[in-house]
Amino acid sequence: MKMDKPNVLKERILDFMREEAYKPITAEDLAEGMALKGKELSEFWTVLDELEAKAFIIKTRYGKYGVPEKMNLVVGRYAATSKGFGFVIDDIGVEGDVFIAPDATMSAMHNDRVVARVHRLNSGGTGRRREGEVIRIVERANNTVVGTFESSRHFGFVIPDDLRIGHDIFIPKSEFNGAKKGSKVVVEITKWPEKRKSAEGKVVQVLGHKGDTGIEILSIITRHNLPTSFDADVEREAEKIPESISENELVGRRDLRHLPLVTIDGEDAKDLDDAVHIERLPNGRYRLGVHIADVSYYVRENTPLDKEARERGTSVYLVDRVLPMLPQRLSNGICSLNAGVDRLALSAHMDIDHRGQVVNYEIFPSVIHVRTRLSYTIVRKILADHDEALRSQYSELVPDLEQMERLCRILKERRLRRGAIDFDFPEIKVKLDEQGQPVELVKRVRSIAESIIEEFMLVANETVAEHMHHIGVPSVFRVHDEPDAEKMQKLNHLLHNFGQRLQKVDEIQPMALQQILSRIAGRPEERIVSTVMLRSLKQARYEAENRGHFGLAARYYTHFTSPIRRYPDLIVHRLVRETFTSGDISAKRREKLAQLLPQIALHSSERERAAAEAERETVDLKKVEYMAQFVGEEFDGVINGVTAFGLFVELANGVEGLVHVSSMDNDYYRYVEQEYALIGERTGKIFRLGDAARVLLTKVNPEERTIDFVLVSDVGVQAAGSKRPSARKSLGSKRSAVKNTAAVKSAGKSASAKPAKQGSRTKKKKTSSARPKTSKKD
Repeated sequence: MKMDKPNVLKERILDFMREEAYKPITAEDLAEGMALKGKELSEFWTVLDELEAKAFIIKTRYGKYGVPEKMNLVVGRYAATSKGFGFVIDDIGVEGDVFIAPDATMSAMHNDRVVARVHRLNSGGTGRRREGEVIRIVERANNTVVGTFESSRHFGFVIPDDLRIGHDIFIPKSEFNGAKKGSKVVVEITKWPEKRKSAEGKVVQVLGHKGDTGIEILSIITRHNLPTSFDADVEREAEKIPESISENELVGRRDLRHLPLVTIDGEDAKDLDDAVHIERLPNGRYRLGVHIADVSYYVRENTPLDKEARERGTSVYLVDRVLPMLPQRLSNGICSLNAGVDRLALSAHMDIDHRGQVVNYEIFPSVIHVRTRLSYTIVRKILADHDEALRSQYSELVPDLEQMERLCRILKERRLRRGAIDFDFPEIKVKLDEQGQPVELVKRVRSIAESIIEEFMLVANETVAEHMHHIGVPSVFRVHDEPDAEKMQKLNHLLHNFGQRLQKVDEIQPMALQQILSRIAGRPEERIVSTVMLRSLKQARYEAENRGHFGLAARYYTHFTSPIRRYPDLIVHRLVRETFTSGDISAKRREKLAQLLPQIALHSSERERAAAEAERETVDLKKVEYMAQFVGEEFDGVINGVTAFGLFVELANGVEGLVHVSSMDNDYYRYVEQEYALIGERTGKIFRLGDAARVLLTKVNPEERTIDFVLVSDVGVQAAGSKRPSARKSLGSKRSAVKNTAAVKSAGKSASAKPAKQGSRTKKKKTSSARPKTSKKD
């Protein structure tokens, strides 16, 4: 739990109410019980009001105070769904989220901070779930909403792009402000919804007209509050930074320009923030050097550059553009480790033994000179494909690359031994033409090249995190909590369908999940089990205290290796640099950091989620636009989601669509949650998660980013003893199948791989499933 302005008195009040107060108490009794005097007593009333306003404590109707967790209340973010219900995501997160029915939302909107009263535990289905109602809206999240403007003679309304908003926003005629029917607009809410009354607002910006080129991506950018340009004062400060380093900047830095450093990135990468080198020591150990651009040297605390980077939190990599955290003069210039030029860096030298243990390390400021820029493709061809021409061209680097490969495998084996979960999902890149139209879906292949950088960055991040923890200096950590037992129970039901099981779900260990992944590797159910397992885990986030990383099975973890594009990394750099002289920081600085770092961690986590959602939405948009050319064609796919309203089918090119249950008109189908299946009542036909399916593409909707399929072959498993459907009851012609299709919003992130053949118009189009891949550089 984090507060806007944490201080010692707030923490003392909360600690007392949690540990000492056995019942709700008056403010006077609270102050007396804490023995507050003098300045603290005078500050007490203001602090108490702040805590109550933010719902960290609750004031009863009788004027007494208590903490929500002792009052059957939950405080957290309301996560709405497009179906009208939602969940309160508990700030504390100990007992899981609280389900909120459509009639119990108290007009809360998506992402509002709310107080919910828990009514009961629902033990149906596959686990126990808390249910309740919203009783107070603490803080509204959606001051502005992006949507489509519609109007009549006397009033207008905006239909939000985000279906989770749930309700249209009423616009008085006097507040149209130039908006026309069909315009994409930004509306500022002037009156919040109450009971059966819609929210009211005014149009503050007209983005364009529905259907205009690029308007959907612009809408996504605006909805997630992603800035597209830098303010003048930020640009001015960036322009003052020199484009090359001078001799006086080398004082106090170790000169590493003699080392054979290389960068390994994608071909189109421009912000190169990490370089590596490797040595084999006389004792047989490896010395790994990870050298990270010293961005904190240029971006000083509380300057316009720093404030802008803090607000942005992260660079955002949309399908058609990059919205950088820092101006290009830094991100692509002086802070980018371009080959052939001197650069300032923070370097970590780690001596690693044959079991992958870091037995000794140094972290220090340096000056470096990258000798060669390599791409993942080049390294893959050298190491995996043994391309003789490239091995000859880069003959001086081949021995080092082979050493890197060996060390990479050692580090990975160490992670897996301790139980780290190693997902292997594919990443789909959408290629666009000059007009921004999608022309190809390309599978990004995970190879030894990507693995080398992933493992080297992981071990550097762990080493820095452990270093900061042991010297006791406040810092920002990357944490990942243990999953909820309820979600593990649901996962266990799925695993039973494939002959697997978790021995314990209450105290799950990452090793148990990794063992499941190892056992199903290469089997048909691998992709489905991996997807459900990932969705069953909690999201990683930033915290001002070290809480460990469940997924990596790491006691210490932080983000250190990407300060150009992630603000927490920049903060960690800044704190590491502050300790170089004395190894510690002053008491005054500690107090300031105790207030500052929790805010930075929380804000960075929020901006990371917004960026990830925007990135996913733009990719999904272009996938839908790409598939528009194939309406009326057939594809092979895999069922990767089963709900009461239909089947989600994923094609081999990573595109996902819905087979609505209303189009499955050869029977009535019953949803069996425990089996992740739809089962025909008469035929006994079973459509289960992971089954193959052949589908006809019937409709695409770029605005809602949905794709509709219908089944075109007699797929599914026939239950023993059930009747086969007659010919008259089987799925009919394409025309009748299209007629029966319903457009329903596609849910979840698609995850697969091989692109559909570009430009094909073949009616019998075949695709093949492929093995998934992880994202690079945690």
